Amino acid sequence: MTMTSTSFATIELITDPRGFATLWLNRPDKNNAFNAQMIRELILALDQVQSDAGLRFLLVRGRGRHFSAGADLAWMQQAAELDYNTNLDDARELAELMYSLAKLKIPTLAVVQGAAFGGALGLISCCDMAIATADAQFCLSEVRIGLAPAVISPFVVQAIGERAARRYALTAERFDGQRAQQMGLIAECYPAADLQARTQEWIDNLLLNSPQAMRVSKELLREVGSGELTPALRRYCESAIARIRTSAEGQEGLRAFLQKRTPGWHPHGNQTPAVLAARQESQKDSQS
Repeated sequence: MTMTSTSFATIELITDPRGFATLWLNRPDKNNAFNAQMIRELILALDQVQSDAGLRFLLVRGRGRHFSAGADLAWMQQAAELDYNTNLDDARELAELMYSLAKLKIPTLAVVQGAAFGGALGLISCCDMAIATADAQFCLSEVRIGLAPAVISPFVVQAIGERAARRYALTAERFDGQRAQQMGLIAECYPAADLQARTQEWIDNLLLNSPQAMRVSKELLREVGSGELTPALRRYCESAIARIRTSAEGQEGLRAFLQKRTPGWHPHGNQTPAVLAARQESQKDSQS
């Protein structure tokens, strides 16, 4: 099996033939710090991922010692010399990145080592799941330099709750992987030497799942996440299960379970006509 890679100047998008992609922050000499070019390239890469019906999930990672040190100092210095409207344009680009990642149709998993400061913590918060090394360092560092974590704040609050967000946004305290796990920012933390093996376990586990069911579940949880039990939400949930039960992939999964066999989407399963039909359904969904 051959990996395919799309190279940019500051990031890299690698597609695995098993049906997932890894989006690498690729400025290790700058600790993967964000600048305007990286933000633009990340948006382009996410558009590419969103339009690829063959992808089941996306990993977000950083090359080198750190996930990302946050904003690039040279970029910040340039921004300080710009007027309000130009800074507003920059903020809109960053917001486009965060919202694009948060609203991606497929599941997303951030894999974190080293530093994850400022906007990098926002990027992690936009992912559905995250894992990290126990000694990873997280920080909402903006107030130390006279700024605020404005664009990323909705995602950070969703990820760790308002109370914890207040503490770390107002104090700029650093916290490690264990604390991040306690707050729910990451699902698990591991010794640094184990991170790659544990990441592979997450990949293997996600590959066992129905691609369509994961997408439907992600959309469902987004709708339910408002917390308000309205009649419209009830109807949405009722319709969601009815649709997936009668879909090609849903039918294949139920039959495989009842027949005690491996479903066709499994890495070692057969590509049955039902699964091939489901792939066509998925392609239609991605284009809608």
